[in-house]
Amino acid sequence: MTADAFLLYGTHVVEAAPVRLSAGALSADFVNGNLRTIRHGGTEVLRAIAYIVRDRDWGTYEPELTDLVIDQDSDAFSVSYSASCTGPDAGRLGFRATIKGSASGELVFDVSALPESDFETNRCGFCILHPIAGLAGSPVTVEHTDGSVVATKLPLLIDPWQPFKDLRAITHELQPGITAECRMEGDTFEMEDQRNWSDASYKTYVRPLALPWPYVLPAGQPVRQTISLRIIGEGKIPAVAASTEPVRIELGEAGQRLPDIGVIIYPDDVEAALANLPTLAALGPQQLVFHYDPTRGHGLGALQSFAKLAAAYPVQTTLECVVACAGDLDAELSGVAGMVRQAGLKLSAIAVSPSVDRQSTPPGSAWPDCPPLEDVYAAARRAFPDIRVGGGMFSYFTELNRKRVPAGSLDFVIHCTCPIVHAADDLSIMQSLEALPFITRSARAIFGEKPYRIGPSTIAMRQNPYGGATKANPGGQRIAMADRDPRHAGLFAAAWTIGYAARVAPVGLEQLTLSGFTGPFGVLAASGESVAEGSPRPIFDAIKGLCEMAGLSHVAATTSDETKVLALAGRAASGKIILWLVNLTAGDVPVDISALGREQFLMAPYAIARIS
Repeated sequence: MTADAFLLYGTHVVEAAPVRLSAGALSADFVNGNLRTIRHGGTEVLRAIAYIVRDRDWGTYEPELTDLVIDQDSDAFSVSYSASCTGPDAGRLGFRATIKGSASGELVFDVSALPESDFETNRCGFCILHPIAGLAGSPVTVEHTDGSVVATKLPLLIDPWQPFKDLRAITHELQPGITAECRMEGDTFEMEDQRNWSDASYKTYVRPLALPWPYVLPAGQPVRQTISLRIIGEGKIPAVAASTEPVRIELGEAGQRLPDIGVIIYPDDVEAALANLPTLAALGPQQLVFHYDPTRGHGLGALQSFAKLAAAYPVQTTLECVVACAGDLDAELSGVAGMVRQAGLKLSAIAVSPSVDRQSTPPGSAWPDCPPLEDVYAAARRAFPDIRVGGGMFSYFTELNRKRVPAGSLDFVIHCTCPIVHAADDLSIMQSLEALPFITRSARAIFGEKPYRIGPSTIAMRQNPYGGATKANPGGQRIAMADRDPRHAGLFAAAWTIGYAARVAPVGLEQLTLSGFTGPFGVLAASGESVAEGSPRPIFDAIKGLCEMAGLSHVAATTSDETKVLALAGRAASGKIILWLVNLTAGDVPVDISALGREQFLMAPYAIARIS
């Protein structure tokens, strides 16, 4: 409820602090009825155990807790509460939850649900998140519902489908001699690789996706599920590192070129951009990305408006062109090319993707009718013979990983990411940065050294591949799958943006787009914010800094705690090094840059700092 909170998050609402539960070496954070950051001896065992109820568009209900009781002493803790969800048709689901943990290393989370009336849902039950840092590619033991036990590994590259099905339990090693067994009872579980969506976790969830959804929980029929975690073994429990130790920064060798920076421009944004040309020039993007979608009524008028902006700010331009695929491909794309010429729009490249590919095809679902992508790309090449042609997905890496485009005829491959597909809390969004190196490595494994672009990737979701629409967010709340997010207007977004660029820099992207210029994804304030409409948001400085680094040689920059601080460094031809540091946390963090011949300093919450 402070001005500082609004500066950080774009909203006066601050997330409630978690309740730390502890019993001996076992600890967990209790947040809104669920468990986060489950540790043993300071090592993260599970990222979360959460009881989740989803609506028909995969939106997550936010049940209100009642009768909450929390008890804990040095050797045990317990939590109990009641909650309920009300659906759009007044269907109501109530449930009772109990959580118990002990110093022996055992944790049990049990929920009994009772639909008061028929209740429609896409998923109702537990999700368990295993962390990826230190676990990706590591051995695990999987027990299936038929009792069989298999020694296997978690995927290192991102699995497009479910790595494990028909799960009853999964066990992994925490430390030499210490293992963690997570057992799931009450239904059939399977695991998906959530890094597809830039979540920093492997998610084990209830009810196989191959079964129909949405489905109905019948009135009066109880549903009970239990998750049990056991820490087993006699190995040495490591000491917990002091949290006040400064984060150390070190620089390494120079490598790939840092990418050009683009901004996404929609037809409705053009007039505001033209009214703020000096600010656009000060921002300095190397690329304007024009979004063109004939299925949304875009036509000659949209292209003419793009032409005005391109003439006023003459840089590289890419048309992000949705292909309706409703008839003859050559007729459709040559028609677009004709309107581009008529509008006087000078393009450097066009990226094409069929409209139907913006919707996800989950496991077990039928793929929608779509012309062969080779035909789409060939038609684009014939219509635009003198510019570069790219393809991929205008949605997320998930869709690109599941429908791997034939890139041989393309000049570049493209996809986006969004950190609020599954969760919209502050911690989950910042943790999503951990998944980005796995996404870029997986893309390189599929497409080799093909020029590679990412974006537009923003905190808010610009289109929803998993439901009928994005979620409206007129109240400026933290909502998964929302079409706008308050944190985009705060320091939080600036920190996330620099962190994003730092995580993807080693792969050598051709282009990175992390914002618009105006509008809900833009670097300029909209009406109703705490500053004047058209004033730079904090993300402006982050994007401007990335624009200034475009083309520099990326210098490997490591920090001693990447959960707190990330670093992005580039070297100019003159040898000068520019270094950006970002605090990913809501607290002050001391930073030790003595290795660079500089004094230690304190970074404020979500601060970005340039050092050169």
